[in-house]
Amino acid sequence: MVAALVVAAVGAAAIAGAWFFELVLGLRPCPLCLEQRLPYYIAIPLALVIAAAAWRRAPRPAVVGGLVVLALLMLWDTGLAVYHAGVEWKLWAGPIECSGPADLGPASDFMRRLQNASVVRCDEAAWRLLGISLAGYNALIAGALAVVATVGAIATWRKP
Repeated sequence: MVAALVVAAVGAAAIAGAWFFELVLGLRPCPLCLEQRLPYYIAIPLALVIAAAAWRRAPRPAVVGGLVVLALLMLWDTGLAVYHAGVEWKLWAGPIECSGPADLGPASDFMRRLQNASVVRCDEAAWRLLGISLAGYNALIAGALAVVATVGAIATWRKP
């Protein structure tokens, strides 16, 4: 139960932090930033359901299975965040829609498209602390949550 509650609480804090940077500080998220939120949107309510199931003494395989799913969700997010951080550090190419060359199209329509263009780049970190971007911090947080869920699953499985 504790592992699920930790995943829910820390996951909610991570999403709250992302919303703070977006809504309060005005840092618009790029497409990769938004994609990194998806595992949290699934994991937070799932973690609460798992914690409630563990508290109500649900069958051990159900609780363990839920914790394994949480670990996999957080590993998925860790992979997305590492990929995004690598794009920011120019270690590999990112998606063309947010880090490739601009498609200017025909010149006759250029001014209208330029006025309506609103692309947040995936290959430029909008904010860094100690040299680590938000994607980098998300990789650390999601990786730690994957470990927490895995340790919780193992401890629950081994419980007498």
